[in-house]
Amino acid sequence: MNEPKQRLQLEDLTFEVLLTEEQIQARIRELGEIISRDYEGKVPILVGVLNGAFLFLADLIRTLSIDCEVDFIKISSYGDARVSSGEITMIKDFSADLRGRDIIVVEDIVDSGLSVQYLKRRINSMRPASLKFVSLLIKKGAAKVELDIDYVGFEIENKFVIGYGLDYKQKKRNLKAIYQLVEENS
Repeated sequence: MNEPKQRLQLEDLTFEVLLTEEQIQARIRELGEIISRDYEGKVPILVGVLNGAFLFLADLIRTLSIDCEVDFIKISSYGDARVSSGEITMIKDFSADLRGRDIIVVEDIVDSGLSVQYLKRRINSMRPASLKFVSLLIKKGAAKVELDIDYVGFEIENKFVIGYGLDYKQKKRNLKAIYQLVEENS
């Protein structure tokens, strides 16, 4: 028998567990093994996209068996909204010189794909040796542009999610599981 999913109330919104801490960590270990194998003998720079990817990046690099460097970039297309505005704003730029390096961009979630498209153009203009993307989550059917994500944690429905780095109005990033918004009429 299936147990009822754990629920969470936030303002007037109800969320239920979509992915447990155990499911997330197991998939991150798998991704770490794949990336370690793909980059054996190399020292990639993992670029975390702030704020949402910081937990995923921290857990991911601890699963890698290869040496790596870390950098961060901060862009925004959401503000406090639940839906992307479609406009990308640069808040913090790269610190590392990406020229001639193997770059792995670490995203928490990909929906419209506009952030990925923006980052691909920006990083490719810096002439890296290689560029790949890893995203913990990809929303099915939400892409507004052609996407090519190299490493995917989970493909999820096109619903609003919080937890494990993902926020609502900057809150609930600290949840260990990922929660999905429950539609009122479901």
